[in-house]
Amino acid sequence: MTRRFTAIGTNTAFTCAHCGLEVQPLTNGSVRNHCPGCLHSLHLDVFPGDRASDCGGLLQPVGVEQHSKKGWMIVHRCQRCGHDGRNKAALDDLRQPDDFEALLALSARAGG
Repeated sequence: MTRRFTAIGTNTAFTCAHCGLEVQPLTNGSVRNHCPGCLHSLHLDVFPGDRASDCGGLLQPVGVEQHSKKGWMIVHRCQRCGHDGRNKAALDDLRQPDDFEALLALSARAGG
């Protein structure tokens, strides 16, 4: 069964497990799932926003893709279990947008 949804109540502030940045919730109605500074995340979801994964490993940004409808997508790889996932970049957040320079640097490193 495939299902995709965003759980209500998961757009909360957190401290980045990689760089320690205090990360604020998104202001555009979506769910913040990665650090806007270093672009790292945690493997907490099976489907976006569900917080159903029991892994909890650090998701390292390993690439960038352009999606025709979603825009910039950050490709993450879990350092614990090897899971690959994608998160939409939050470049338009008014309070704490993703660092565009970090996204460009990631794109250059990944050859994207």
